[in-house]
Amino acid sequence: MTGPVFPDLMVLDGGFGTELERRGCDVRGELWSAEALLGRPDLVEDVHAAYLAAGSDCITTGSYQVSFEGFAEAGLSAADTIRALKASMAIAEAARRRIVGTSRRRAFIAASLGPYGAILHKGAEYHGRYGVPAEELVAFHRSRLEHLQDGPIDLVACETVPSLQEASAMLRALSTFPHLRAWVAFTCVDGRHTGSGDEIAACARVAGKSPQVVAIGVNCTAPAHVGMLIECLKAETTSPIVVYPNSGQQWDAEARAWTGRSSIGDYGALAVEWHRRGATWLGGCCGTTPADIARMRAALTADPDSDLRRAR
Repeated sequence: MTGPVFPDLMVLDGGFGTELERRGCDVRGELWSAEALLGRPDLVEDVHAAYLAAGSDCITTGSYQVSFEGFAEAGLSAADTIRALKASMAIAEAARRRIVGTSRRRAFIAASLGPYGAILHKGAEYHGRYGVPAEELVAFHRSRLEHLQDGPIDLVACETVPSLQEASAMLRALSTFPHLRAWVAFTCVDGRHTGSGDEIAACARVAGKSPQVVAIGVNCTAPAHVGMLIECLKAETTSPIVVYPNSGQQWDAEARAWTGRSSIGDYGALAVEWHRRGATWLGGCCGTTPADIARMRAALTADPDSDLRRAR
């Protein structure tokens, strides 16, 4: 399978929807951050650009919440859905040109493929108990990949995956487009289990069977669980381990807001710890900011065991 060669150690971006909100964008509607793709593309580009300027090697598109079903429920058409999917990639590409330009620096774009639960507006993406047949899940993900697969992307981010069932559906959808490569990141409730209660080890074994999967890991998971999850993943895969936890706050589905206090502490020190334990693609999720990614980049660059330091 041909495609870009990814570095052994890669710094990802951080929270997208929460960063939009921090910059004044109202993301409380049922389309969450996806609404900004059509209403505030300038702000979306600024967020991507801020992460690239902070040192991200890879930015993830704002397509997490975009789906035909979700847009229809909000009164938008299929054409609007396609326009949003295409816009998510075009905006990310514009940010890459703006920051990277014609320099020798490599910057990658990952198309976000969020879970089915994101359209249910009840925090279902964090438990995965949808009661939806497998074929419906496959069709849901395939319909979006159809319009992402020919854009200016380097890979697909199958992210915030709460269950083995949904991961399997995503991989089946992905197999329709064999030229695509992807990472698969699960959301977890502790150091061993996904949101639905599946063993992360079993999930890694299934994801690792796909020739299209180039990295396996966790995201939108409390930082406290990441170290143990890395150990579980190391025992099951030789693929790069990707980790990008949230700030440690809890999602309140009724209020549609993150609550509680952040527990990320020194994000740079955490990144070094996670890297030393085996994670090689590192970033942040909800509640993390460009400043956190800058601290991560600086700490990894200063670490004598880091590939980033050796590459300076």
